[in-house]
Amino acid sequence: MATATPTQAFFPLSSSRHLSSPCTAGARSSSCNATTIPLCHVSRRRRQASLLRALPHGVSLPLIAASDHWGNWTVLLATAALGIWSEKNTRAGKALSGALVTVLLGLAASTAGLVAADAPAYRVVLDYLLPLAVPLLLFTADLRRVLRSTGALLLAFLLGSVATTIGTVVAFLLVPMRSLGNDNWKIAAALMSRHVGGAVNYVAVSEALQVSPSVLAAGLAADNVICALYFTTLFALAAKIPAETIQSIGQSHSHVQSYFAEPATAAGDKLPVLLSATALVVSFAICKAGKYMTSLMGIQGGSLPCITAVVVSLATLFPSHIGKLAPSGEALAVILMQVFFAVVGANGSINNVINTTPGIFAFAFVQITVHLLLIMGAGKLLGFEDKLLLIASNANVGGPTTACGMATTKGWTSLMVPGILAGIFGIAIATFLGIAFGVFVLQHM
Repeated sequence: MATATPTQAFFPLSSSRHLSSPCTAGARSSSCNATTIPLCHVSRRRRQASLLRALPHGVSLPLIAASDHWGNWTVLLATAALGIWSEKNTRAGKALSGALVTVLLGLAASTAGLVAADAPAYRVVLDYLLPLAVPLLLFTADLRRVLRSTGALLLAFLLGSVATTIGTVVAFLLVPMRSLGNDNWKIAAALMSRHVGGAVNYVAVSEALQVSPSVLAAGLAADNVICALYFTTLFALAAKIPAETIQSIGQSHSHVQSYFAEPATAAGDKLPVLLSATALVVSFAICKAGKYMTSLMGIQGGSLPCITAVVVSLATLFPSHIGKLAPSGEALAVILMQVFFAVVGANGSINNVINTTPGIFAFAFVQITVHLLLIMGAGKLLGFEDKLLLIASNANVGGPTTACGMATTKGWTSLMVPGILAGIFGIAIATFLGIAFGVFVLQHM
């Protein structure tokens, strides 16, 4: 294997972005060959050819051309809105998550020939809207508050992060996912960051390491199933632990909402216009600063890590000013992230997703199983309470909202805010951990 400079090793030097086509230059899926026309393109063309024969004379596929900007944006936003609606109003949407529903709808639209597999609108999403969503999600990432307020839960969370890292190594040894080619270690690193932080870290690591779109979509699908099994197990383990008899005062916290559900504000579902406008301005400025840092340091492969570093620094240094933008920022970020997942679906190949999901599912299953065994086993040896370990594990795998939700449901009110803050801490650090561990460890295993 050829050697590379530290900068080249940390971020792959590829001129093409990972979502520009179903088969990237540096990492091709098992069904795409470098010396022939990619099979994923051939299968898509065959499906569209059969559909074309059934259409009236003079109608061509895709029905919405890549150059039809209004049409493509309509489909992307409609797909994003349907994903959010399904999670809030349907059983299937709640089980799958709005993100996965949006990915599947995008895949279906592309496969059926409604939209093109690549379009200028997708580039706008990847180059501008995705980076813009990162600061909007991290306005609450005040690390000083995390260290001051989480106490023993932060130690348990860090133990869970180590357990996730060990679980990633064990899973990669047992299920190396060699059929994914060079994407195997990349998706392993992305899932590791997902199970330390959250979905935004999964996206950031995938973007930085240039994971192919079909593998990214398959990883999202597999992870949603694994998380459903994981949460069922977690609540089963918590079944015999009683609620706290003395309710802590001031522990209710509705500031941090799910990344895939609309955050509520003091005015119901209405967003304050001034704070929303300010949140957008600050986010654009942070993205500009992150892009400039990326260019200045010669980092290739994506600016999301630098953008994350900037927003976490600002949220820590100016918590009162940045933190008040969070409710509006999170609401806007939900829409941007859903549009991104629509692009992931439209840019992928449904055959590749189906073929690659089982291997990723097996990897994630081993990874989460080892995580849960280690955090519960080692935590008990270190003297942590069971409920503390369960909330810490929930913050690792599910993020701040699910940790708060579990603490609320079980009546563990003293762990509500610490659970949220520990989850935010995970989101703040997981992108860097995932990329570094992937490049320096997993890539060489």
